[in-house]
Amino acid sequence: MQRVPLIRRSLALATVVAAVILTSYGGALAADSVVRGYDHLINKAYLPPDFHQRTFDEVWRVWPEPMRGLAEQASPEERRRMAFERYGLTLRPDDDSGKPLQYVVDGDGNWTMNCFACHGGQVLGKAYPGRPNSDFDLETMTEEIRRTKIRQGATLTRMDLGQLVLPLGTTRGTSNAVMFGVGLMASRDARLNLVPPSVLPRMVHHDMEPPPWWHFRKRSHLYIDGFAEKGHRALMQFMLVPENGPKVFREGENDYRDVYQYLESICPPKYPFAIDRDLSQEGREVFQRQCAECHGTYGDRETYPELTVPIDEIGTDRVRYDALLPEHRRGYAGSWFADFGGRRVVIEPEGYVAPPLDGIWASAPYFHNGSVPTLWHVLHASQRPRVWIRQGDPDAYDTQRVGLSVRELAEIPAGTFDRVLRRQYFDTARRGKSAAGHAYPEQLTESEKEAVMEYLKTL
Repeated sequence: MQRVPLIRRSLALATVVAAVILTSYGGALAADSVVRGYDHLINKAYLPPDFHQRTFDEVWRVWPEPMRGLAEQASPEERRRMAFERYGLTLRPDDDSGKPLQYVVDGDGNWTMNCFACHGGQVLGKAYPGRPNSDFDLETMTEEIRRTKIRQGATLTRMDLGQLVLPLGTTRGTSNAVMFGVGLMASRDARLNLVPPSVLPRMVHHDMEPPPWWHFRKRSHLYIDGFAEKGHRALMQFMLVPENGPKVFREGENDYRDVYQYLESICPPKYPFAIDRDLSQEGREVFQRQCAECHGTYGDRETYPELTVPIDEIGTDRVRYDALLPEHRRGYAGSWFADFGGRRVVIEPEGYVAPPLDGIWASAPYFHNGSVPTLWHVLHASQRPRVWIRQGDPDAYDTQRVGLSVRELAEIPAGTFDRVLRRQYFDTARRGKSAAGHAYPEQLTESEKEAVMEYLKTL
């Protein structure tokens, strides 16, 4: 029997989505548009396929020992679970199809990456569309899929070949997404026709942590520097592969109007553990005095200033700020994505935009490069680890420090040469990965920090 798409057969999820009719940020939302938007993302491929089901089913054969031996003895279902865990994939919420949230899998067994690869992650063992995927290891997955294709004699695709010249991400959970866009736009004119680049763009490779999609409804501009006014066309930049000409973008516009409405509807999950209400009220008062100017207020009358903090003042890693040049932003401003100048584009932003903090408990690690593993470390700038690695099973969560459960180290252990293992370590001494900056909480007393952390659980 042919399976119907998740949204059409999951009454529970459809009911929740359809209930999101009103939002104070966008007026009335059409419930059917929200439902269609999610359905487009998980069931419609906007790119050529990355690999076939038979390749994914055989990828375990290129794993190192002892994992390969364990996979050989395992059932196909257990091997699949192991592969999902190794690469940071999750099952789709409220769906028994076995398909990953992060890929469109068509009836012929073709797998095509979708937006949830970066923007669909899990916390406490539950997948949340819109949560940053801090488990995704695209670099490792691409390496091992390519090796499997070579073993099978299968055709290599753009991702398999592109990874040989363009780093996809040097640390699990982060990606070089900004440079993907820079490189692909270099061979397009303003109307997205393919043209030979007149000059190769400057490529400053650096990793980014994707932002939570539940912040989308509050923001008028996209990206950590807030340079691009949001709109449905801006969401389509990931489609910039040579196989997609201008016609593909025009034909996809209505779909991405629905996707835009879906993003506007996403709300953060609530903190699932006990909260000390008296302490959180104390934290709210401290937050209002010390943090609200940048991050806004929460409750019945929410505000969000969308404030850009000068780069020298915020002091966080500036590689992302310096990587995107004014010429890159001008090219974007004059293109189809920005309605040929019809959308506001900030050519020379002053720094980074302070994000909303809704659902912050569920969006670790923190900062735009994912360098800070817990809220406790955000509030204790001088005690952030030089190197950290996640510990425990994939569902492990640090309820005391609120964030990832990690082991802190002075450096990556000597003799760690395996590339896959090295990607598990976050080394803040590497270029683009600094955990410095945002030292404002150092003005607070220890009891004030404890209270603020308790309050942040309520957002």
